[in-house]
Amino acid sequence: MASSGKIEADLEVKSSTNKIWDIIVDSATMFPKIFPEQYKSIEVLEGDGKSVGSIKLIKYQEGVPNVTFSKEKVETVDETNKSFTYSVIEGELLNYYKNFKVIVSLIAKGDGSLVKWSCEFEKASEEILDPSSIKDFAVKSFQDLDAYILTKA
Repeated sequence: MASSGKIEADLEVKSSTNKIWDIIVDSATMFPKIFPEQYKSIEVLEGDGKSVGSIKLIKYQEGVPNVTFSKEKVETVDETNKSFTYSVIEGELLNYYKNFKVIVSLIAKGDGSLVKWSCEFEKASEEILDPSSIKDFAVKSFQDLDAYILTKA
């Protein structure tokens, strides 16, 4: 029987929650521009890409481990509390995980922010490792996003 799990990462950054949120909300446009070494493209297939029910097709660059694309569905968006969740509904990740959901929350901390990232998953089989490489990718992305925002300030 496959097991379920959750992994989490907390990251303090210098950028404000509003600046980070604005870029995340517009990730379909902004991420391929800011992170061309990671994202080939992000295409909105359904909805506006920002609200519940929206579906995005993310195509990754060759250097990104284990995935070439993923299709993600926005599950929740909380503008007031700067948090959202999405589920992967198609792509190579689903070869390893029966379900894969990411939760991101931004919390103001002084002039900066605390980024709380977590992932809930169910492994396709017991041999599958926890998705720590995806957590590392997310942490690096938020660090790079913070650096990008600070250079544009």
